[in-house]
Amino acid sequence: MSRVNAIITGVGGYVPDYVLTNEELSRMVDTSDEWIMTRVGIKERRILTEEGLGTSYMARKAAKQLVKKTGVDPQTIDALIVATSTADYKFPSTASIVLGKLGLKNAYAFDFWGACCGFLYALDHAAMMIQSGRVKKVILIGADKMSSIIDYKDRQTCPLFGDGAAAVLLEATEEENIGVMDSYLRCDGKGLPFLHLKAGGSVSPPSHFTVDHRLHYLYQEGRTVFRYAVTNMSDDCALIAERNHLDKDSIRWIVPHQANMRIIEAVAKRLELSMDQVMVNIEHYGNTSAATIPLALWDNEHLLRKGDNMIFTAFGAGFVHGASYYKWAYDGGEK
Repeated sequence: MSRVNAIITGVGGYVPDYVLTNEELSRMVDTSDEWIMTRVGIKERRILTEEGLGTSYMARKAAKQLVKKTGVDPQTIDALIVATSTADYKFPSTASIVLGKLGLKNAYAFDFWGACCGFLYALDHAAMMIQSGRVKKVILIGADKMSSIIDYKDRQTCPLFGDGAAAVLLEATEEENIGVMDSYLRCDGKGLPFLHLKAGGSVSPPSHFTVDHRLHYLYQEGRTVFRYAVTNMSDDCALIAERNHLDKDSIRWIVPHQANMRIIEAVAKRLELSMDQVMVNIEHYGNTSAATIPLALWDNEHLLRKGDNMIFTAFGAGFVHGASYYKWAYDGGEK
């Protein structure tokens, strides 16, 4: 009996219309285009400004585009997963809201909380679901409305993040040597002091004190996070390449989490790859957390060819990190 594997058969995406530029940010906090570009490589980011719309709105838009592009019958979808750290509500899950809006009648749904590593982690788990034979088609969405947890008075963090969503359709295949090939996922658990959202959870529920002291915004100790991200993403990519006998000549693409251009360049250097082999869109979207990897696929789908060897890698709060080896399953069409 042939081994069942999971392949991506389509990509959909959505970014809000509003573009928050470095120039506009420089009128809000003490920063500049030169300062931001030099340190992180971000020129602009998209922001969901419409009141009453959250992460589920962007996730639904990305999923609807995916369904239209692939032509998949929504009633054949077995599961829907949303990787996010900015759920619409504490409950119900964002995935359940998206499922309802899409009218999926035969699927179950859940959120996957893995911070900026959410899509990478969820991809591996969705692949295992398919490999088990229990499901055949999964919609996996990475989506975050980071603007909802960013303090636009904090010059250290407000230039870094943006909003967006992207979705992939994962399907079962018996074709050999294609799809999700290998993953290395880890968490060292040391990240709480350096990257967190202090209030709003069960340890520190919302109160006048937490609001007055601005504790519902993302806190990041940038230098520590940068150091851990460079080390772990580089090491993880090197490990996944080595154990799958991949070298600079056989790797077609690195698809890294888009947090900092210097981190991305360090990963490429470790693998001795040119930047032409790295998917980069951080300049236009910033860090969209769980959405960065699928958004990079969405932007570059037209360049992909069947059999392309790809390494996905990410790092996030926790500290969670990892890398996955994926072999692309179809020739991309027009952008």
